[in-house]
Amino acid sequence: MSDIVPIKLVCLDLAGTTVGDIAMVERAFAEAIATQGIVPGTGAYARAMVHVHRSRGCPKIDVFRGIFPGNEAQAQAANLTFERSYEGTLERAGLEPMPGVLEVLDKLRGNDVKLALITGFSRTTLSRVLGILGWHDRIDLAISPEDAGGRGRPWPDMVLHAVLRLGIADVRNVAVIGDSESDMLCGRRAGASVVAGLMTGVHSRERLLKGGATHILDSIVDFPDLILSDSMGATQVASSAR
Repeated sequence: MSDIVPIKLVCLDLAGTTVGDIAMVERAFAEAIATQGIVPGTGAYARAMVHVHRSRGCPKIDVFRGIFPGNEAQAQAANLTFERSYEGTLERAGLEPMPGVLEVLDKLRGNDVKLALITGFSRTTLSRVLGILGWHDRIDLAISPEDAGGRGRPWPDMVLHAVLRLGIADVRNVAVIGDSESDMLCGRRAGASVVAGLMTGVHSRERLLKGGATHILDSIVDFPDLILSDSMGATQVASSAR
């Protein structure tokens, strides 16, 4: 069919998509804002955690800038505490892939699809995560906002950085998968043909669709059949998220 667009690159989110560390991330956020005087049981804490929830997938420093507007020093201090808290939890508890993820990665690479992990973590934290997971031989690229000029999701920069680094000729050959509205916005703004929203994270189906999801999946294990199917045409892409 002339409307079939082969997928040659998949950009995958980390937390809530390929690894199940949502609770760890939220605890680290709670600890970070507590060091800045925003403690559980207060209205300020409730508002801050709502902001954290809404900002899933965005660079962590940008989340703190939203909590502490106009106070860069406070945002930076909270971000540093977040990184130390999260990385400390990683060292103590480790990190588990989401069910079926390793098989998904292997199947995609076995079909000559390049894989890029994109995240809102800093480069330092991302390196720790990759070291613990041991995925260096399963992916082609891992990108933090710093690697793409400093702009993370919902901007398209990290996906476009992957396109350039991995030599993809056309953004229509890209698929993006994630569990947050910012993941969806990033994929759509980058021009990806498939922007798949996963129901394994914190954002609802409605939020994912609002962000521009072309598909909604209950599990990442359904993803390879979606993008490797010979029958996936442009009409199906447009209608599958309804």
